[in-house]
Amino acid sequence: MTSDVKKSRVMIVASEASGDIHGAKVIKAVQELSPGTTFLGVGGHRMSAAGCEILIPAEDLAVMGLIEVVGHLPVVWRSLQKLKNVLYSDMRPDALILIDSPEFNLRLAKYAKHAGVPVLYYVSPQVWAWRKGRVRTIAGVVDKLAAIFPFEPELYRGLNIDVRYVGHPLLDEFLITRPRQALLEDLQIRSDKPVVGLFPGSRRNELKYMLKTLVATAELLLARQPETSFLVPVASTLTREEIASRFPPGVPVTYVDADEASIYDIANACDAIVSVSGTVTLQIALVGTPMVIFYKLSPVSYTIGKLLVKIDHFGLANIVAGKRIVKELIQDEASAELLCDEIMRILQDDAYAQQLRSELTRIQQDLGAPGCSERVAAMLFELMEEDRDKSH
Repeated sequence: MTSDVKKSRVMIVASEASGDIHGAKVIKAVQELSPGTTFLGVGGHRMSAAGCEILIPAEDLAVMGLIEVVGHLPVVWRSLQKLKNVLYSDMRPDALILIDSPEFNLRLAKYAKHAGVPVLYYVSPQVWAWRKGRVRTIAGVVDKLAAIFPFEPELYRGLNIDVRYVGHPLLDEFLITRPRQALLEDLQIRSDKPVVGLFPGSRRNELKYMLKTLVATAELLLARQPETSFLVPVASTLTREEIASRFPPGVPVTYVDADEASIYDIANACDAIVSVSGTVTLQIALVGTPMVIFYKLSPVSYTIGKLLVKIDHFGLANIVAGKRIVKELIQDEASAELLCDEIMRILQDDAYAQQLRSELTRIQQDLGAPGCSERVAAMLFELMEEDRDKSH
């Protein structure tokens, strides 16, 4: 590694709660090898704590669904312009790392290409799920791509882009630090009664469509299993108040902020979990807690999405497994009644719950070995070296 690379300035963009975790890990991995490297960009509190100068908070950009994105366009546009100005300024970074969020990041990658800033994309856009033709667009504006699923590099074969499977980032962070009993005692929850997790996701607009269903599911469960307690993890992109305000006083909910306990410790403390679809389902799968996955979008977003998305499974846990291990309830199927039925089955049918646990443990084996963040850091240094060689 040259001394120039050791003093590099890197822009990094992660607009999701999961991306904030991955981004923070990469920053630490880079700084272990090159303490002089500085970071600026879009992220949450974890990236900020890792030393990234936050130009735009991640929560400003965390939206999902085509209609929701349109309503959010002024904020997105202002953010793009702000980052574009940095790419073309005296503060021009030596490289750009983009994490997931393709609708925003591929636009930014185009600006970076024009500005002569090399681009490393970490967490490939899900071209295997929809708009497969995007691989050519990606190859046109991205120099290196760090893929997190073993089947992804094949999708880019024959294109002018360096794609490598680096393993899954969750394996770098997966750790249960507090035994179930200890965490429940700290939270003053009885461990001899059912504990059900209600995992609402990390995007504000997800609450709009899904929190009502989670609340109704909790009320039904309470009617059928009166001694149930509920655990709700609060993502770093959300506030406790915006979730708690939707639950009636009679529902025994304990809210756990991201800095109080890890998602793994919370999942481990639960007997069963109702979770929105997303990265969190993989986190739960690594712990092995039985769950049911659900998802709701605005009717228009869902109708358009159904036409575009060509995929057998919706939940990441099922996608990695290559089969439906966990029950998925999407849109109209995602009713409180059906969610409640599945949780009751998990709580009451020991053989079924055990089968789910054993199937979930295989997912960790499918994802490979830890060390993902270090492999991404190595790709970044390689990218910057290659860029400097070109310019000399």
